[in-house]
This record gives sequence, C-alpha cells and structure tokens, in this order.
Amino acid sequence: MFKRMLSAFGVGGPSVDTVLDSPHATPGQVVTGQVRIQGGSADAEIGQVVLSLVTRVEVERGDHEYGGVSEFLRVVVQQGVRVGAGQLVAIPFQLPIPWETPITAVGGGQLPGMTVGVRTELVIAGAPDKGDLDPVLVHPLPSQDAVLNAFGQLGFSFRSADVEAGRLHGVPQELGFYQEIEFFPPAQFAGAVQQVELTFVANPHELFVILEADKRGGMFSSGGDAFGHFRVSHQESEGTDWASAINGWLAQVAQRGGGMHGYDQHGHHGGHHGRGGMGMGTVVAAGAAGLVGGMVVGEMMDDAFEDFGDFGGE
Repeated sequence: MFKRMLSAFGVGGPSVDTVLDSPHATPGQVVTGQVRIQGGSADAEIGQVVLSLVTRVEVERGDHEYGGVSEFLRVVVQQGVRVGAGQLVAIPFQLPIPWETPITAVGGGQLPGMTVGVRTELVIAGAPDKGDLDPVLVHPLPSQDAVLNAFGQLGFSFRSADVEAGRLHGVPQELGFYQEIEFFPPAQFAGAVQQVELTFVANPHELFVILEADKRGGMFSSGGDAFGHFRVSHQESEGTDWASAINGWLAQVAQRGGGMHGYDQHGHHGGHHGRGGMGMGTVVAAGAAGLVGGMVVGEMMDDAFEDFGDFGGE
C-alpha cells in the first residue's frame, strides 16, 4: 500500500496509509486493519476519519450505459484526531462487509471486471480529503460456491461480470445494485441459449439465486429472456444438487418457444450428488479470453483501480 499526502495541509502536511490485516474477505465478515496517519512538519487537527466500501457500478440510461463508482458502506472510525508534528497515529478499525457485496475473487484469482475497495477519507476543517484506496478480494460464501461449482461441472464458460444499478423484482435487497456473472452455456444448449446470467442476493439467513437465460430466436420463434429463481438457506444451498437443478431449468428453457418466461423454483434442495468436477477457477480460466489463467492477482488489482479517480463522486 502507499502513503498519501493530505492536500488540505499543503507541502509538509501529514500523510495517511491504511493497512488491512488481510485483503481477503467474504460477505458478512468483518475486515480489520489500521489507519496510520504520519504527522508532518506541523501539528494538524483532523475532524473525522472515515472509511467506506466502493465498487464500480454500471447505470443504464435509455440506450446508453455509464460506469461510475458507488459507495455502499460508510463508517466514521474516529472523530477529533490531533496529530502532532512527526507523530504517528494508528487508528484500528473493523469494517463489516455487507452480505450483498459483489464477489471479486474466485478460484484463487480476481474475477475479471470486478473491483471492491476500502477508501479512506479524512475530513479536515469540514472538507473531505480522499486518501488511500485499498482493494479487497471478496470470496464467495460456501453457499454461493456450491452454485458456482455446479456451473463448472455443467460445462459453462465465463463470459464477463459487472455490477448493475437497480433492484430485482421480488427479491429483498439492502443495496441499490446487484452483480451479474455471465456465462456461455454448455455445448448442448448453445443452439437455444446465447448466455446465462447468475445473480446472488444474500442475507444472514438465506441466499437468493437468480438465473436469466438469453434465448436465441429461431425461424419460427422470437428470442427473449427466461428467469429462474431459487431461494434457500445457506445450509440448504451447500447440500443442494445445483448441477441437476440448473441443468433441469436450462433444459426447460431450451424446449420452450421464444418470449418472456418465468421459472420460479423455491427451496429446491437435494443430496450431495456430483460436487466434484471443475471448480469456478477452471470456469473463469476457460472463458473466451482466459483472463485469469497465469496472471498475477496484484497486477490485475492495480489495473482495476487505476481509473477509479476518473469518476470523482459516488
């Protein structure tokens, strides 16, 4: 990580460096660390030390899509901090990771296109001074991993991932966005389905799994979207035969004509059938561009955060 000079104090002012105890997390966990403020050539008064979680979100307006940075958690970790000249002030913190935080790391590498970071902000004389930005690798919960592994077993290949602004019909959400992980379908369904999008919405007690298939149009049918909706407890998800559930849903989608179809599956759970096979890391690495395979995670994170500053606001 790096130290960032606080511009409000000019040359010789204090600098800030936020250090995470670990960059790895899962939804519902707590990230811990320290905000370290190094005093400059003169004493300084800092009104508030604020930490926030941010991610890149796509916003659709008409036929256009815009990318921006969304702050989805904001915590004041300390107020009224006096930093003496040359003094090091270390402020420990605990930052809860919301259950709906997008997944950014799978199979030992970063999920292409996904970034979540801890942003440090010091409020000085009423004005914010944005300092450190530290990436967090958000790994799937075991309940989510069970679903992702099934995609690997069935032969899906990773296409892309992003976070969309908005809310899903009939699904309780705390945050104003949701993640979409897009896959190319297995070979046996490629003639009927162009792609399948997977969305997780989690809370402390249960997991919503939303599937959307983009159907191809045929000579006698139009294309369209078909939806699948599963709602299970985290424990049930880990025991569900997701490969059978997803394959069954996709088979129904492929057999139907075009247009908008809904397929709502609540509380589907079964045995531990077929939990081996390819993991999510294999799915991602086998994507059209093979974006994760052989890359250094640290370099990818640096690139992902390079243009966060371009958007400037929430």
